[in-house]
Amino acid sequence: MFINRECYMDMIRPFYETDLIKVITGIRRSGKSVILQEIRNEFLTRGINGNHIIYINLEDFEYEFIKTAADLNSEIVNRISDGGKYYIFVDEIQNVEGFEKVLASLRATVKCSVFVTGSNSTLLSGELASLLTGRTVEFEVMPFSFLEMSEYFKANNREFSEDMIFDYLKWGGFPLRFDFVREQDRRRYLLSLYEGIIKKDISGKSSRFDKKTFMDISLYILANAGKEFSVENVVNYYGTHHNKKITRQTVYNYLEKMQKAYLIHAVKKFNISGKEALKGNEKYYAVDMGLRIINTNSVNFEDTFFLENIIFNELLMRGYTVYTGKTYKGEVDFVAIKDGRKCFLQVCYLLASPETISREFDAFKPVSDSSPKYVLSLDRVDMSRDGIGHINIVDFLLHRKDIALT
Repeated sequence: MFINRECYMDMIRPFYETDLIKVITGIRRSGKSVILQEIRNEFLTRGINGNHIIYINLEDFEYEFIKTAADLNSEIVNRISDGGKYYIFVDEIQNVEGFEKVLASLRATVKCSVFVTGSNSTLLSGELASLLTGRTVEFEVMPFSFLEMSEYFKANNREFSEDMIFDYLKWGGFPLRFDFVREQDRRRYLLSLYEGIIKKDISGKSSRFDKKTFMDISLYILANAGKEFSVENVVNYYGTHHNKKITRQTVYNYLEKMQKAYLIHAVKKFNISGKEALKGNEKYYAVDMGLRIINTNSVNFEDTFFLENIIFNELLMRGYTVYTGKTYKGEVDFVAIKDGRKCFLQVCYLLASPETISREFDAFKPVSDSSPKYVLSLDRVDMSRDGIGHINIVDFLLHRKDIALT
């Protein structure tokens, strides 16, 4: 049974009737198609005539005949029979080369509201994209959050407990992975998914693309997500473990491809004293935890980078702009900003010793900004002190407690 992903629906609804093209993007198998169907169903519930809803899934064999932009345009235009408003849905539209021309034409000639999905951010880049500049609004869909995981389990009459945070930390939130119980089946599914992403959204039809090298390097980057990024470390790792040389530029090219396929998100540093973003990406976080362990045998749950990754993804999903905070003495894990307001966050596993408590809370000492400050950990006891709040990570992920901004 599907769940209602209200966090995304709430973002998209205000744009239902606008003539902006609604572009729903995100990593493959994150649930974009389900959201597209959910939007269509809402229109039907509102009384929109079904004949005025045109739905095309370009990965469905039924539409295998659509090869070109002209084919797509003919299919849509032939289904328009009057001057009323039409609601047009095209799933995985990047499968049609030159689709931008079709969308631009529809906006100019038909009274319509258009929704499309795609699994690569090159969807709206390149020469043809100039046809749609200023005419689109984008929504990125991510795999299930921990709250959505709990809702999915309950909707399917499966037992859920808060201790499943460790299952989520290890295997992530791709919806289909919940169909598998055995670890080897989950790993096999995630590996198959990853190979499909490389084939369909990264290498494409290029015969020159070295899939094996990309796989080796990209999985290393994912496994080390959240750590300060170093191209030299990647080059040295590949040379040591594969006895081959790779250039810095190749690593940068792979990083770009990973970002365009929504495998990772880049995080810039924020100068807290100067209150401005700094140039350069210092860290990358994986879009899903399951991708981090495809090529590893175990997870150290005390590794703060895994928890940081979950908090980062949660903040993105909630609509925050997220930075790493730079102070004159070090850094704060995250600066979360929304609507011009912000707060500062530290993330750790457990505040299990006086040294850990001092390290996490004292990270805010160089911060003179009066915006709220929080330490997030798995501790159940509230350890707030000196005006700095403490929030249990599970409570935060399940929306029982929230952060404040000023």
